[in-house]
Amino acid sequence: MARTDNTPIPDYAGGLRLDGRGVAVIGAGQGIGRQAAHAAAAVGAKVACIDFDPGRAADVAGETGGVAVSGDATRPEDMERMLAEAKAALGGLYAVVDILGMPRYVSLLKTTDEDWDFQLDITLKQAFYALRAGGRLLAEGGGGVLAFVSSISADSAPNHAPYGAAKAGLNSMVRSAAVELGRRNIRVNAVAPGVTWTPRIAGRLTPEARATAEASIPLRRVGQPSDIASALLFVISDLASYVTGQTLVVDGGGSCTYPLDLSISRS
Repeated sequence: MARTDNTPIPDYAGGLRLDGRGVAVIGAGQGIGRQAAHAAAAVGAKVACIDFDPGRAADVAGETGGVAVSGDATRPEDMERMLAEAKAALGGLYAVVDILGMPRYVSLLKTTDEDWDFQLDITLKQAFYALRAGGRLLAEGGGGVLAFVSSISADSAPNHAPYGAAKAGLNSMVRSAAVELGRRNIRVNAVAPGVTWTPRIAGRLTPEARATAEASIPLRRVGQPSDIASALLFVISDLASYVTGQTLVVDGGGSCTYPLDLSISRS
């Protein structure tokens, strides 16, 4: 039979490589951020490990052969400085990966104004700062990738509703940014984890809460930070060169049965 498809075959394996490219990971000090820094370094990227805690930033930079940068991501002047330092130290910037976000578990009727402000500041406002500062730097360099960690809580977030609202806003911002920045050769995507066994979550959820989650997740386990880092690596790689404005759900199928009530937690 005569072949009718003569389209070229890409280098699929090579499409995952990030050799020599500068990748800044915001929130690299532990959990998903630490794994994301390792994932990028493993395929040849030069990594800037950004964290509020200078010691954690230095620790992960030492593990990955990267550079450490520290500051407060909720302050726009710090965000601009940190990403500028990362670009200078790495000799260029190809991708910005923003991990940050933190829920407070409290019912809506007991949520205070301070609870609301805290969760939106650390989850959505700082993401905007990263997008604005990072987008400008990437545009100056001819393009690149912005990647954010969202959450399946964007759809429904019992007992942490402000966090869910912030993540829903993040998903919308990702779509808007993809439209505005696509013409600047900048892709913008998010990865939405389900229950992921980060150090913070491991220290908060009781064994009963973990069992509840695992029983409801089709793959019968909670996620690991490396699961989310793997998805982040995909969206910043050339394998995702035609993917933008998307939120990739990585939750073991849990969004098919969520929302879960995980309010059983350590006080």
